[in-house]
Amino acid sequence: MLLTVVNIGYLYESFKASSLLGFSITYTVNKYRYTTHALTDLSSNGIFDVPLAQTGEGECIVECELLQWFVKKVRDTFLKMDVKESAASTLSSSDLESIKPLALKNTKLSGSEVSKNTKGGTLSTSAVQHLTKEYGIYLNDVHGTGKDERVLKEDVVKYAVQKRIIKGMSVSANFGAPLLGDEKNARYIFAEVKWQPDDKTDPLIFHQQFHNFQLKKGMDITNWHSEMDYEQWVALPVSGPRPSARYKHASAVVGEKVYIVGGSRNGRYLSDVQVFDLRSLAWSNVRLETELNADEAEDSRSQEVLPPTSDHSMIKWGNKLFLLGGHSKKSSDSMIVWFIDLETSHCGVVKTSGKAPVARGGHSVSLAGSRLIVFGGEDRSRKLLNDVHVLDLETMTWDVIETMQTSPAPRYDHTAAVHAERYLLVFGGCSHSIFFNDLHVLDLQTNEWSQPQIQGDLVSARAGHAGIAIDGNWYIVGGGDNNNGCPETIVLHMSKLVWSVLTSVKERTPLASEGLSVCSASIDGEKYMVAFGGYNGKYNNEVFVMRLKPKDISRPKIFQSPAAAAAAASVTAAYALAKSEKLDFPQNFNLNFGNSLAEEDVKIKIDALKEEKRVLELSLAETKTENSRQREKIDDVNSTHAELSKELHSVQGQLVSERSRCFKLEAQIAELHKMLESLQTIENEVQILRRQKSALEQEMEHATAIKKQGSGGVWGWMGGSQ
Repeated sequence: MLLTVVNIGYLYESFKASSLLGFSITYTVNKYRYTTHALTDLSSNGIFDVPLAQTGEGECIVECELLQWFVKKVRDTFLKMDVKESAASTLSSSDLESIKPLALKNTKLSGSEVSKNTKGGTLSTSAVQHLTKEYGIYLNDVHGTGKDERVLKEDVVKYAVQKRIIKGMSVSANFGAPLLGDEKNARYIFAEVKWQPDDKTDPLIFHQQFHNFQLKKGMDITNWHSEMDYEQWVALPVSGPRPSARYKHASAVVGEKVYIVGGSRNGRYLSDVQVFDLRSLAWSNVRLETELNADEAEDSRSQEVLPPTSDHSMIKWGNKLFLLGGHSKKSSDSMIVWFIDLETSHCGVVKTSGKAPVARGGHSVSLAGSRLIVFGGEDRSRKLLNDVHVLDLETMTWDVIETMQTSPAPRYDHTAAVHAERYLLVFGGCSHSIFFNDLHVLDLQTNEWSQPQIQGDLVSARAGHAGIAIDGNWYIVGGGDNNNGCPETIVLHMSKLVWSVLTSVKERTPLASEGLSVCSASIDGEKYMVAFGGYNGKYNNEVFVMRLKPKDISRPKIFQSPAAAAAAASVTAAYALAKSEKLDFPQNFNLNFGNSLAEEDVKIKIDALKEEKRVLELSLAETKTENSRQREKIDDVNSTHAELSKELHSVQGQLVSERSRCFKLEAQIAELHKMLESLQTIENEVQILRRQKSALEQEMEHATAIKKQGSGGVWGWMGGSQ
């Protein structure tokens, strides 16, 4: 039966039957499918309430499959239920007359007639046909167990498991106990589908993409976490309205509540404060207040308590939440620190002293003792940063850390964590064109950067991911590289510097998003990770949790990297020193051996501990020696570098003078070229002048000769020759 239920919320529908009634209900909301089974022996005309999971407002397709058959006219339509032969044969016409129709409120019936496959004639519903298409199964290959060999969804799932189309799943064939009780204790329904604990691939519960768990009869909803498997992400059902979907928000855990502040959605900054209760699985909104003095009273209506902000960071300290930086429409040259008082819900700006860092977003803020360490980010002009600033929370004073050695490349949307209250670890992030997967370590005592050698799995480059350090492990969730999201949840053993993949989800899911948040919560003494929001092509507002395994009480081996760099040796040496000075015993370690252990066994254990301490001390001495050698090499390299720098500066000066002289020579050569170009013209003019001179000389000689011939002198005149 397909029913369309409008405005589904804490909705109870009454099923009335006259005898033993067993059924399953599957309903789909927002592409997620939920299934419940029930069996009841209510008397005739009895009412059996079936609570539906809270799914928010909107329409929901509810398919009800009854094991006991009846047909009853409701207004102008018919409700058609599946027939189980053994049950149908026991019914008489009088039984049918005594059965009253299903009581529905605000519902309408959509046709779901039993149809046959056009090729093979196999009986099935449209939902079954859709399921076979989704799994890529030919319907005629599935053996039907329903009436007239009708194929049921259970048959499709069973066939898919047998053919290894669905891996790691086993479906319970038995119905659970009746789900009775009031709305408070029975408003969440979960599928009876179990996954093998060693299967860390992407599990699906029919159409649902994450692990689900069964709410057992009489189980308190506040103990939902006790049914979870370890190290698997679970999408939590949420009661009541959800906050708007978002990304690049800030989150923090206070007790058993998760605070979500700000973020961005569709280019719009948000300023709301949302709180998720990990016990009741319900969202609530916190209305902030501000205390205004007399001068500000007139403008109190127009002032915003907390400006809409995105890409900021939030840290819990005492009974306050501190928000640092972020992108906002309100411009500021320096980073502003806001506070939210958790007791009074008052909000305001923290007055700080010292040189505050430039305003930025996409930075990281890590808590080390009573100090906040700020690294990197992107300022208002989109300039990438890699500077380090410290805010002392006791004095509210800013300070700048002048670091040594090679700093990480400027970046934003990275993650950072503090290990052993001394080392700041920075992972991933991006520039405007490059995504990083490198790991850098800053020693907060020596202010030296290093890039130690890493072992374990190769992790992909990413930005926009979220990270949280828990019990010496650094968990990284989500992120992406503008092309693909990162579906793996990875973990770094911070003392051994070893990467490993904890689990993986399906791509294009909220956990493979950029701009999500993750934080750590403790419930009944166990640690959980809580993830919220993100963007993977659409904005998300779902809540996911992961139950972490208890901390291993065995003593970890110290990570020793062969021929490690000086920085890596420094990290390892510090860890070894801390372990050698104080041997950590488990809390349940019995120091009073009494009669349970012989004195010889005690002596053996003490000798073993002494030997282990001696080995650690030798390792520490070797590490210090190697560290000293590396420092000497670094000093030699620095000295050589200084000398070479001086020589380079001198050569650069000579090069400048030579370039000037060459420029002058080039100018002279250009002038000579011009003179050479006019030389041919001068030679032609000289030749002309020479020819003119020669012609003139010839004319003069000829005139002289004629003159001489025409004149005989005085004697010639006297002789009468003229």
